[in-house]
Amino acid sequence: FMDFNDEVGGDLCCRFKRFDILFVVQTVFDKEQCIDILKKATEEVLGKQIYTQNLTGQWISNICEKCTKKLVALNKPFKYVVTCVIMQRNGAGLHTACSCFWDSANDGSCSYRLVHFLKLCCF
Repeated sequence: FMDFNDEVGGDLCCRFKRFDILFVVQTVFDKEQCIDILKKATEEVLGKQIYTQNLTGQWISNICEKCTKKLVALNKPFKYVVTCVIMQRNGAGLHTACSCFWDSANDGSCSYRLVHFLKLCCF
């Protein structure tokens, strides 16, 4: 039988009484872990490639897919939204905005910015 009523440091505890094992499910957003996933996925896809306009759509799809798969594989009780912008570094400005409504004790957001000689990639 399982007991979900206990909480330890903001984490939901699940005790399986039969085996007397304590499993802790993390319910707090880990920003550093997500940034690491964004960084690795971006570097895997882009490497040292130079900006090529006709490839940016595929790069964005691949980066978003890799990030989403790795985030879901964490098996945490979150919903994820992954966005990616790739633009040529030619002096043009980029302005973005985000508005969210969530539980600030458990939820969060993160961003990763890769600045390459000929491209800028932001999440």
